[in-house]
Amino acid sequence: MHIHGVIRLDRKTKNLAKRLRPGDIALIHHADLDATAAEMLLERKTAAVINADCSISGRYPNAGPKILLEAGIPILDNVGDEIFGLAREGEKIVIEGATVYSKGTRLAEGEELTIEKVERLLDAARENLGSELHRFVENTLSYVEKEKTVLIDSQRFPELKTQIRGKHVLMLVRGPGFKEDLNSIRGYLREVKPILIGVDGGADALLDMGLKPHIIVGDMDSVSDEALKSGAELLVHAYTDDRPAPGLARIQSLGLKALVVPLTGTSEDLAMLIAYEKGAEIIIAVGSHSSLEDFLDKGRGGMSSTFLVRLRVGSRLVDAKGVNRIYRSKPRKTEILILLAAFVLLFLTVLAVSPAAKDMLEGLMNNLRVILLKLRLIF
Repeated sequence: MHIHGVIRLDRKTKNLAKRLRPGDIALIHHADLDATAAEMLLERKTAAVINADCSISGRYPNAGPKILLEAGIPILDNVGDEIFGLAREGEKIVIEGATVYSKGTRLAEGEELTIEKVERLLDAARENLGSELHRFVENTLSYVEKEKTVLIDSQRFPELKTQIRGKHVLMLVRGPGFKEDLNSIRGYLREVKPILIGVDGGADALLDMGLKPHIIVGDMDSVSDEALKSGAELLVHAYTDDRPAPGLARIQSLGLKALVVPLTGTSEDLAMLIAYEKGAEIIIAVGSHSSLEDFLDKGRGGMSSTFLVRLRVGSRLVDAKGVNRIYRSKPRKTEILILLAAFVLLFLTVLAVSPAAKDMLEGLMNNLRVILLKLRLIF
């Protein structure tokens, strides 16, 4: 490996992704690099990734490293936390083999990951899924014992300006494959026009695709100022104890107003439960977490709550994850015929009003007659 570029560093990958420019080298501290973080780095056209931690610990088969390597983005792994005290934001560095240099001085040394090495680590991690599933089930049962009201009782949420009852609601979480899945249901979005809820950075994802969120839910740490000022109704996810709600100070500093909603669990849970309790007919989840590996990919036990909230929401929930893999919209025959008819009509209209076009067509016809005559003479 021989790569040089400007280094950007942050212990939180999602914060770093906001500052990365094409060609930058990303320095992260991310154990078990997940697919969502990898796709953020990929979107920013990162030249290389240096991870102070271990990108694959073997705890479970996390998809992040493979996504980056298959996209041609090299990873220098497990270089150690000391590099954060040595590297400086914005300085030029060189990665030579498994060593990081700045102005000829060695900063750190790690392990260069390859596809083959990652595949071996993933195979070993898959064998460990049983024990991880056991831990996940224990965590889930513990959550049920502590927070069974989430499953049993109706939740009381504040009144919203956005009317949800009887409508379709699309909830976007910035998870793996969300762009492809959102594109695959463009026709549905145009025809039904559902209420759009962005969960934290999901609000920016909606704006990037030309869609304006009606509601933004989250702790507001990974959503842009632009999204917060878009006119959406803001719901700050708060703790259930006396701790101040993270993100509320930021909302207030922007001169905006928000509802503070306490709930144990994740912001994704809160968005689903609000849509459910406010009477949504259908809840479309895009980029959400639905499988064991998805839950483990978030790297926190709190994902058990999402599993249980999905049980409560039940049949109203429709998961759009992977829709793009089984369905690709194709133009219908009638649409092709309409397009062809429109082209012929346009062509005839041009001929009718343009003498130059008539002359050109006559010239082409004359050339065609000459060619046909020569062919007859030959044969």
